[in-house]
This record gives sequence, C-alpha cells and structure tokens, in this order.
Amino acid sequence: MPYVNIKITREGATAEQKQELIRGVTRLLQDVLGKNPQTTFVIIEEVDTDNWGIAGETVTERRRQGK
Repeated sequence: MPYVNIKITREGATAEQKQELIRGVTRLLQDVLGKNPQTTFVIIEEVDTDNWGIAGETVTERRRQGK
C-alpha cells in the first residue's frame, strides 16, 4: 500500500494539475513497481512560501531577490 506525499509551494497549482500529478504518480508506481492503483495513496500538501526555506532563506525572500 504505497503512500506518496508531494509537497509544493502554494503558488496556484490548479485542481487539474494536481489531478495530473496524482494520476501520474499512481501510474508510475503501477508501471515500475507493480503496485495496485486501488491501494495507492497520493497526498499533495501546499506550503506557503514563507514556511519553506532553502539555504537559510524563505522561498518568499529568494523570489524577491530573483533566485
């Protein structure tokens, strides 16, 4: 029973894009590992850019600086 947790920054991913991610990851697990799609869980968590840090800075600040 695979459980996949995808974390992305909250910047406007559409419902359609999220559905495509869920379908794609489920298909990948089925194709590569032979996992049953009926028991595959895919969770997408959206994180505010103020709460996601890279190299000691928030994503918000990095985006302001053009990084």
